[in-house]
Parts: sequence; C-alpha cells; structure tokens
Amino acid sequence: MVNKLLFATALFAAGQALAAETAPRASVVEADPQVTEAPLTPEADGFVDPLRELKFNPGLDQREFERSTLQALNVYDPLESLNRRVYHFNYRLDQWVLLPMVSGYQYVTPRFVRTGVTNFFNNLGDVPNLFNSVLQLKAKRSAEITARLMFNTIIGVGGLWDPATKMGLPRQSEDFGQTLGFYGVPDGPYLMLPVLGPSNLRDATGLVVDYAGEQAINYLNVAEASSDHPEISVLRVVDKRYSTKFRYGQLNSPFEYEKVRYVYTQARKLQIAE
Repeated sequence: MVNKLLFATALFAAGQALAAETAPRASVVEADPQVTEAPLTPEADGFVDPLRELKFNPGLDQREFERSTLQALNVYDPLESLNRRVYHFNYRLDQWVLLPMVSGYQYVTPRFVRTGVTNFFNNLGDVPNLFNSVLQLKAKRSAEITARLMFNTIIGVGGLWDPATKMGLPRQSEDFGQTLGFYGVPDGPYLMLPVLGPSNLRDATGLVVDYAGEQAINYLNVAEASSDHPEISVLRVVDKRYSTKFRYGQLNSPFEYEKVRYVYTQARKLQIAE
C-alpha cells in the first residue's frame, strides 16, 4: 500500500513539473523577457536578430540546385576523354619519375643552391614577362620588370640572387597566353598537356610563342648553351617541378580532374583581368 502511495505521489509531482515547464521558444528575442522589454539595438549589418531574417524557399528543387552547381563548374572540354588519359599519364610520370628526381635533387644539394637555381631560371623567365607586359601596354609593370632584370642580372650575379624582391620589386608573371586574352582572344577548348599540365588552346599557343621568343633572344646565352648541354634543360625541368607545390592526388577527391580544370580556368581569368 505504501509503495502505491509513493508511486502516485511521484506521478503527481512529475505532472506538476511538466505543467510548469515553459513552452519551447521560437527565437532568442521571443524567449528573453529582458530583450523584449528593452529597445532592440540593430547589429552592424542592420538586423536585430539575423536568424529571424532567414527565409526558406519551399519551391527550391534539389535537382535544380545540383544542375546550377554543375553549370557553374562547367568548362568547355570537348577532348575530356583524351585529357583524362593525359592527366593519368602525368600522374604516373610525376609519381615514378619527376618526384623521385626532385627527392634526389633535394638530397644532394643544399637549400641555398636550390634557391640560387630557382632564382637563375626565374631571371630568365623575366624576359618573356617583360615582352608580354609591353604588349599589354602595362607601363608600370614593364618598368618594374626591367628594373628586376637589371638588378638581378648585375647585382645578383646573373640572377643567382634576387635583390630586386628585397628592394620592393617582386616577380610578376606575364605570358603570351595572357596577352592574347588581354586582346580578347577566347581561351578555346581545355587541354591537359603531357608533363606541363592544365592549359587551353590559347595558352598552349602562348607557351610556344614564349619559348620561341626566349630562344631568339638567347638571354645570357642560356638558350644556345642548352642546345649543347641538355643537362641544363633537365635541371630546369627538375627545378620547375621542385618549385611547383601541386601534387597529384593531394585533393583526395574522386573529382580532382574537374577541380583542377575549374581552378585553372578561373585563375587564368583573374590573371588576364588584373
């Protein structure tokens, strides 16, 4: 009998607690009496309660959302099947040849030597940078690149050091693909070039022009020396891979090809627009 009375008393107490419990609040403003009694002060964005301003569109179609997202990521790639094969080839070449060469290069050379090699080839690359800056009518940038070439070649001993950057003249990349884009030439179909990586028809044409111009100018006699000493070209390839931070597979995504394609395309648009 006593147990039954205790059980009934417990049920009665629980019912009283539930009845006294406040109903769930709809928002922070409605539940806080201090907020409702005092005047509301707008936030910096003009809202007194940002969450209350959220609106849900019941007509939103998930399939339409996915379709819009895919359209935003869409890049003209009529040779996608071939490009994917080249992408896979580059992945294996990088894994089995280039990265092992870079690892050996890092093992046998101290950091200051690698930095000097990178500076030297960057100094050579400032020649087409200057050429394309002039073609794009960028007077200030052309003057800065000219000054970089002079300081780094003379003070930096042929470009092994980079005093120009410390003097407030950082390296600025310009290529003939950007020049063509500057004058309104469309990018054309997306291309995945063997060894070189992502590109498009316009930028691939620009690479050929930049290479031909560098060979014709023969700055510091490097182009002519490279024809007699192919190890210079090999060193340039290794240095380029060493200084490029991208690694195939680093995105850890089954859509890495699409991401690389999209990022490259958008990055080139930004470079042309600057």
